[in-house]
Amino acid sequence: MAAAVLLFGAGFALANRFQLVHSVLYRLAAGDTASAASAFFFLGAQAALLLAATWLLSSRWFAFLLGLAGVSTLVNLGYGQVVGAPLDAATLGWMLAEVRQARNAAGEFAAPLLLAALQAAAALAFFASSRALARQSGWLPPRTPALALLLVLIVPSLAHRLLGAWPESAERNLYGLTFDIVRAEAPPPRSAPALRPTDEGAALAPRHIVWVVDESVAHAPFEHIIAPLVADIPHLDFGVAASMANCSAPAHVALRSGVDVRRAGPGMDLRRTPSIWGYARAAGYRTMLIDGQTSGAPQNLLLPPERALIDDVLAMKGGIETDFQIAGRLNEELRRPQRSFIYAVLRGVHFQYRDHYPLGTIPAGAPVAQQYATALAWSKRRFFARLLRGVDREDVAIVYTSDHGQNLTPGALPHCSRDPVADEFRVPLLAFLPQRLADHYSRAPRKGHSASQVLPATLGWMGYDPAAAAARYDNDLTHATARYVWFGRAVIPVTSGGKVEVHGEERFPGMK
Repeated sequence: MAAAVLLFGAGFALANRFQLVHSVLYRLAAGDTASAASAFFFLGAQAALLLAATWLLSSRWFAFLLGLAGVSTLVNLGYGQVVGAPLDAATLGWMLAEVRQARNAAGEFAAPLLLAALQAAAALAFFASSRALARQSGWLPPRTPALALLLVLIVPSLAHRLLGAWPESAERNLYGLTFDIVRAEAPPPRSAPALRPTDEGAALAPRHIVWVVDESVAHAPFEHIIAPLVADIPHLDFGVAASMANCSAPAHVALRSGVDVRRAGPGMDLRRTPSIWGYARAAGYRTMLIDGQTSGAPQNLLLPPERALIDDVLAMKGGIETDFQIAGRLNEELRRPQRSFIYAVLRGVHFQYRDHYPLGTIPAGAPVAQQYATALAWSKRRFFARLLRGVDREDVAIVYTSDHGQNLTPGALPHCSRDPVADEFRVPLLAFLPQRLADHYSRAPRKGHSASQVLPATLGWMGYDPAAAAARYDNDLTHATARYVWFGRAVIPVTSGGKVEVHGEERFPGMK
């Protein structure tokens, strides 16, 4: 029996190593003994109940329990092994929003995910071995009501949600967190725009406005690979800009929603803002979303109330030629007489980078930085020429940026890391504007900008009062940002009144 207890303890500790490290050891290291003890006690209670079920359930029910525990443990260890942090509801919601990248992630992080799978298998083997030894001891009762044991197993999840006990252990939390997401209240409606276009501004507004948001394009590689492609095309280059997240979904949510950077805090709810779609509609623009990364439902946490503000949603996922095809479709739209605002999400160069250029372009074992540069060059080699061919530049305003940058340090997580570095936020910011609008930015700085300035600048182009837009969100691009703001994975609250992960800084994000 002693050996059975030790084996089970080893399996539970292995399955919950991220919960133990972050909720117990880190708390102890920070001097928060009470929280560490509370977390250890709750984990111990969950272990005790799982131990009882492991030893006492029938073989059939134990196999079922082991399967459920194995799936949850594998997800926890897989996420933790890559990112180095435990799973939570906001993270799970983010993972569901980014599920389209599952294959890419599996290829990019094959080694840590394999290690996580081996750890999960070892934990299950410890549980099974513990059961075998305990049942051989002769100390266990011959029969125990399975229903009673299964009901008892639910108690920790109820304690977690009703009493605030934490952390929920790895073998069960996947189902509890999924329940939290499923039962989350319906997203609130978007607010109506608080601003109204002025007659003078509307008269100068271009017929078409386009936001082109690339995927994983860092500023430094952009400068020597893509910038030469547009050197002969009149445009404004605002230099290194800061993205509003180092992950795709929160970056897009913040960009579409608009952020009041001066007052941004954990209580803000970007589900309620008017959004760029509402402003575009109020200014008389037909709204359109073109997405080069999905062939199904909209991604990047585009919830139903926001989707209702978009007149046309077009999925254009199509392999390594996707961005060139999007450029062609945009070119068609820019020739139409009807006013339009278009948000185009490009395929870009998300890892694995080798999936974004023809096989054999470079040696198979080329360094990651070379793979990235090759993918970037292939992705944009004809994009801007195709986009602007034959377009009346005096009636079109185009913004080009990226959702986030990349950390190309060997062995590092390229983006979406828990402790992000500045390179994950450094993105390009270009504008192709009619001369009447471009003149306004003749003295604009080429540093200090943030993606949070794109929405207020665009509102000015649409005919809204630029001063009112700047006061409500952020400075126009004529100046540096009023405040760098960036979001973590928890960019929207799971429940009304919930907190979001937001950071406001005077210096560029990720700078130490």
